Amino acid sequence: MVELEKKTTEELKKRTRKRNRGKKNDQQRVDEENADEIQKKTEKKVKLREEEEEVEAKEEGEVEEEKKMVIVSKGIMTNETFESLDLSEPTFAAIKEMGFQHMTQIQAGSIPPLLEGKDVLGAARTGSGKTLAFLIPAVELLLKERFSPRNGTGVIVICPTRELAIQTKNVAEELLRHHSQTVSMVIGGNNRRSEAQRIASGSNLLIATPGRLLDHLQHTKGFIFKHLKCLVIDEADRILEENFEEDMNKILKILPKTRQTALFSATQTSKVQDLARVSLTSPVHVDVDDGRRKVTNEGLEQGYCVVPSEKRLILLISFLKKNLNKKIMVFFSTCKSVQFHAGIMKLINVDSCDIHGGLDQNRRTKTFFDFMKAEKGILLCTDVAARGLDIPSVDWIIQYDPPDKPTEYIHRVGRTARGEGAKGKALLVLIPEELQFIRYLKAAKVPVKELEFNEKKLLNVRSALEKYVANDYSLNKIAKEAYRAYISAYNSHSLKDIFNVHRLDLQAVAASFCFSSPPKVNLNIESGAGKVRKARNQQSRNGFSPFSPYGKGKSTAKEA
Repeated sequence: MVELEKKTTEELKKRTRKRNRGKKNDQQRVDEENADEIQKKTEKKVKLREEEEEVEAKEEGEVEEEKKMVIVSKGIMTNETFESLDLSEPTFAAIKEMGFQHMTQIQAGSIPPLLEGKDVLGAARTGSGKTLAFLIPAVELLLKERFSPRNGTGVIVICPTRELAIQTKNVAEELLRHHSQTVSMVIGGNNRRSEAQRIASGSNLLIATPGRLLDHLQHTKGFIFKHLKCLVIDEADRILEENFEEDMNKILKILPKTRQTALFSATQTSKVQDLARVSLTSPVHVDVDDGRRKVTNEGLEQGYCVVPSEKRLILLISFLKKNLNKKIMVFFSTCKSVQFHAGIMKLINVDSCDIHGGLDQNRRTKTFFDFMKAEKGILLCTDVAARGLDIPSVDWIIQYDPPDKPTEYIHRVGRTARGEGAKGKALLVLIPEELQFIRYLKAAKVPVKELEFNEKKLLNVRSALEKYVANDYSLNKIAKEAYRAYISAYNSHSLKDIFNVHRLDLQAVAASFCFSSPPKVNLNIESGAGKVRKARNQQSRNGFSPFSPYGKGKSTAKEA
């Protein structure tokens, strides 16, 4: 740790000397004496203070047999092989080339009824292999119907995010490598005219995000979708969370009513059930939730630490410096915060990449694939990367800014420990005022343990960072914007009984953005104790509480 601190301090000193070279004497130099201070004493390693609560097993409720058939599976992998399916030679050859032999539970439960032309409602956690579960039947359907470009679009797959659509398209291209059918993608951020030309030339399998798909359905001439045979709605709960409910209703009204439909969702909210009612006909229900009601991945170790606001940044830097050989994702609440921390990482010579909604699509795509292929690295991101994406071998998920609600926490940590036997770790960083959020996680059956951090092991670089940010115009500007965005995001948090912006110590918050005192920015936050009391009495505007962690009418879990 001493060597690591010396190295970090020297990096800051070198940058400061280089910047100050040739400048007038009235400019401040970094206080090297403070930056050279090191911690000499060490304490015992992190200890755990509470045991993981066992998650009680509960059985799924019975459904009406005259309306639907239910397939309930346990675990992730099965002994059933793809060879046991009656697949075409080109599709089976592609599956073999992709390295797959045995099916996962969602694949074994979904592929046979989809091949038979039945509607399917699939409930499966992320990382269960559901992309192949709907793409294999889709490819077989296009082959069976002898689709060619002149027939237009035969299958549409709707994804909640651009990144998930890109990943789905890549898998589809691998499956279609020995077929003549075509695949293309329409997503926000791409050139609409180029997309329209590809659609008009004939896209048999179309991967899309809701908004851009609706745009093409309404306005693109030459979009032949009257022969549509199958609609797939992937991550339906996330699509609805992203406020695409109105778009989805319009899409369903435009598309042919006589079609096969598959809907997949990790959670079965009331909105998902409403969407299933209007889009599915006597569906086969495939449930691979394994009966134990564990809402996070099996091999995931989850912990949280409570740290004062002014020490958050130093804790993050110390952790990342110590784990440079790991693959880590760090989640922030705002784009500006990602940009600021990316600047800090560059300042201390820690290689990192970033993904957030403020980037153009080409850069987001390149960054995503670069990180996906990397064996180690640090990805700073907002929740744009939190759902559905399959990023191999992520060692750590760091939630630097707390999630808006327990379901968002679950989506974030779902990026690690994916698949059979996979392992991963997750750390949630909380300030003391936010500790009650743990009650919500426990009510949502999320097993988390408290991890203690040793303040004496944190790198002593706070003073040097503050002075560098104070004298660097660009970094100072983005630091102010990130500080303001953090306060604004905090003010709009759903759980206002816990995340109360009026209880924040702004001096301490400012320190986490490398300011010695709060910067002068327009925060535009609500004031008045009445609003706070009202929010507290209502247990937040969405009905969240320790007894109802998913909101009004969405949970019956008792207090942990």
